Amino acid sequence: MFLSYLVKNLKRRSIYIALFIISIIGLAVVQYQYLKIGLTLAKVQFNQQIGVVAETIKKDLSTNNQLTFLIGSALEKDVSFFKVSQDSLENASNLFLKDFITYKLVYQGIETDFSYKLYAKNTPYYLTSPVVFNKNDKIAMYPIELSGYLPKLIDERLILELTFKDLNHYYLSQLNGLTLPSLLFILGIIVTIIWVLRTYYWQHNLIVMTNEFINNLTHELKTPVFSIGVASKILAEKVDDDQRHIVSIIRQQVERLTDHIDKILEIGSLESNKKSFKLQEVNFRPFLEKLCQEYKTLVSMEDVSFSYKLETGRYLINAEVFHLENALNNVLDNAKKYSDNPIITLKATIEHSELWIRISDNGMGIDQKDKKSIFKKYYRVPRGDLYKVKGYGLGLSYVKKVVEYIKGKILIESEKGKGTTVAIIIPLV
Repeated sequence: MFLSYLVKNLKRRSIYIALFIISIIGLAVVQYQYLKIGLTLAKVQFNQQIGVVAETIKKDLSTNNQLTFLIGSALEKDVSFFKVSQDSLENASNLFLKDFITYKLVYQGIETDFSYKLYAKNTPYYLTSPVVFNKNDKIAMYPIELSGYLPKLIDERLILELTFKDLNHYYLSQLNGLTLPSLLFILGIIVTIIWVLRTYYWQHNLIVMTNEFINNLTHELKTPVFSIGVASKILAEKVDDDQRHIVSIIRQQVERLTDHIDKILEIGSLESNKKSFKLQEVNFRPFLEKLCQEYKTLVSMEDVSFSYKLETGRYLINAEVFHLENALNNVLDNAKKYSDNPIITLKATIEHSELWIRISDNGMGIDQKDKKSIFKKYYRVPRGDLYKVKGYGLGLSYVKKVVEYIKGKILIESEKGKGTTVAIIIPLV
């Protein structure tokens, strides 16, 4: 049983891991497509900005001003006005032209390395930027044909060619506001999911090992408890009357321990092998009536008032009678244990194609904050520093599992100090 459960768990784990990997790959592909779209948009925007820069440069260099006069003198190699060497004049022209182009680019939001050439084909007229890119670099060239003052000055077609290196890197830098957070979010999702899966499987394995240990220990306890029960029964027939009450106490405690062991085994069987819970269509009314009669007889020797009322008709439901009867007995036992002078009623009715079984008591009631937790395994409602009622917090956990397996529901109505009503709702066939 455990081996088949382990194989099933490993298959489920493989499915989860596969879904996680597929999701991450899909997310990465979607992110890559968005990145391509972003790069395309960045390229379009860059070309638009370069177009605006080209127009402003053409306009500003088309008139006779201080910069164009300096550039024109450098192109014609005329040092008569500035009284400097030709190399100094060209260097000054290059630096001023570079600053001019840089200003125009930055004004349009373009901040990246560039170089330029100012030339007229097949002529000695030539100026170049201080930094020239290697032809092997990934470069993009944007030629601007100038008009106005400078071309007329040298009587040639004059081209200002702007060159940019590794524009893809520049485009990515423009998308850093989107790309970097996206990558960080993906990394965060991966780390979180891995942590959650590790935590889940660690806790799941711990629960499985704990349940296996409890079930194995419980099975080991059944033999000595059974032996004690048989021995106490034989002893009860031979002891004197003044010692009989001692044997009676032993037998009561053995029966109590046997009930706890059986309850733990029932819960373990439900958790480890759901297929053993076989539903069948039954008329539950005779079983419920017999249960109520037996319970009434059982508590008649105690200071307990129990009454029941069953609506006439057939209670056709899909259930396993053994487990459903045990679940109802658990609820009735709780109603008795948590009341000082128990007054318990059971009422069964047919409402909206459902069987409603309501069990009410006059006990201490349940706080609102405890209602959601009372069906958890091992949970017990605290009463100060001590638990007035002995137990292990397994009964209602078992009840909830049984009701869930038969597609039913449980409702709790309780008020502190005024009692509790547990409604078990089962769909009719």
